[in-house]
Amino acid sequence: MSMLEYDSYRACETKRRGDIIHVDCVSHVYPDGSQGIHNMCFHVHEREIVAVCGGNGSGKSTLLEHLNGLLMPSQGKVYVMGEEVTDATKKEIWRHVGLVFQRPDDQLFAPTVLDDVMFGPLNMGVARDDARRIALEALESVGAEDTVDRVPAYLSGGQKRLVAIAGVLAMKPRVIALDEPTSDLDTWHCDRIERIVVRLRDRFGISVVIATHDLDLAARLADRVCILRDGSIIDEGTPRDVFYNKRLVESAGLMLPKVVEIYEDYCYHFHKEPDMRPLNVHELIEAMR
Repeated sequence: MSMLEYDSYRACETKRRGDIIHVDCVSHVYPDGSQGIHNMCFHVHEREIVAVCGGNGSGKSTLLEHLNGLLMPSQGKVYVMGEEVTDATKKEIWRHVGLVFQRPDDQLFAPTVLDDVMFGPLNMGVARDDARRIALEALESVGAEDTVDRVPAYLSGGQKRLVAIAGVLAMKPRVIALDEPTSDLDTWHCDRIERIVVRLRDRFGISVVIATHDLDLAARLADRVCILRDGSIIDEGTPRDVFYNKRLVESAGLMLPKVVEIYEDYCYHFHKEPDMRPLNVHELIEAMR
């Protein structure tokens, strides 16, 4: 599977310890008075996959919508590439941080798939012929090149998700944020999206933020996980550290990854210390040997 060719980027110069994104004690209150996030401190480094994990209403989507200025803080500040996100700067911020919504229908609007994926580059001032080339490369990169002339509304749920990712990818962002990227998808499309996420980091150095309540997905993909509860991060670290804290995970309304659950049950049954902390099936088999 070919991938969209990215321009080489110089290392970002930020005001916040080299972070691409730095969310500095942000709170957001919606017009109805409900609080989406509270005193949120969050960051994204280069070349990493960050899983933002929490139950419904924990603030995952609200956080993601602050990363590219779709929502603005009621308090606190958000920095992207060292630049504070404001009403005056957020148009430039959109070039650096792309957001893929949980519902692809909220993102797809053009008459054809090709028109939809071309929209971002055209809006950035790219010439039409170049925008078409970039869009075709983006669709090929996610394995959706056969949908070019299709009407987005008539695509399957998995195809819509791939096209939505291609639309963001065509804008060549530094960070892509995905809101529940595999929800309601069949296993084939879930696997394809997971492979796309890993290739974005490994081949192109793109950082990926995933909002999810699926800790099995986070355990497979993430370099770092952040656990959200009531609009704030209550813990963060590597999946191997965080997911073996059962009390913490359950306090956030989440279920342990299956591999973690099986390994801990095994250790309890055979009176062993759970010191190997496997995260995938291969590691689990080795640990149980």
